[in-house]
Amino acid sequence: MKQLIVLIAMLVGSHASAQNVNDLLNQGAAALNTKGSNLSNEEIIGGLKEALTIGSSQAGKMASKMDGYLKNPAIKIPFPKDVKDVETTLRNMGMGKQVDDFITSLNRAAEDAAKEATPIFTDAVKKMTINDGLSILRGTEHAATDYLKSKTTDPLKGKFTPVISKSLNKMNVAHYWKVLADVYNKLPLVKKVNPNLIDYTTGKALDGLFYLVAQQEAKIRKDPAAQVTDLLKKVFGG
Repeated sequence: MKQLIVLIAMLVGSHASAQNVNDLLNQGAAALNTKGSNLSNEEIIGGLKEALTIGSSQAGKMASKMDGYLKNPAIKIPFPKDVKDVETTLRNMGMGKQVDDFITSLNRAAEDAAKEATPIFTDAVKKMTINDGLSILRGTEHAATDYLKSKTTDPLKGKFTPVISKSLNKMNVAHYWKVLADVYNKLPLVKKVNPNLIDYTTGKALDGLFYLVAQQEAKIRKDPAAQVTDLLKKVFGG
């Protein structure tokens, strides 16, 4: 324990004492709804890692299942906002089914891509340092999710983009979009549209995934039923 406190002190700066760092951990623990001074530093950091591992895994499973995006209003990927007029116009023309098919294909692509998330999340959690843990303890109620977002957005984007591209092709989204865009672009006095559907779907898929991670983080902190391991119960079970 003494060695760990000294190591933390070295990480957070030469002016920080071991006692100050220990106080920070205890203050942060209280902010995270943990038992604070009843816990060792190893247990607090371990609890953070375990919460992120379980929370991100659950989020990935929820997002990647059938209708994980499509039937969840909080993360459902809508018609691209920058061409919202296209959706309104086409629905008014009686093409509601075609518009719905297009939206479904975007969400199915996101569900496919979400299967790639868990290994990337797990790797980021394994690499969490004591300094990272301190930052989370001193951060906001979604600090753990924010940490994961900062460490995984780029690798997730790299994994999601080709999967979404392939999935959009598999779902025949190019065909759906071509039908919609061709009809719309032939209307008089409209600005021609051709959004980048891969970038759009990837961005929305990641937004939805991190939303689910944040929800899981909040549950683990506050809901005893979500504290599914002994360590989580000890760290977060008030």
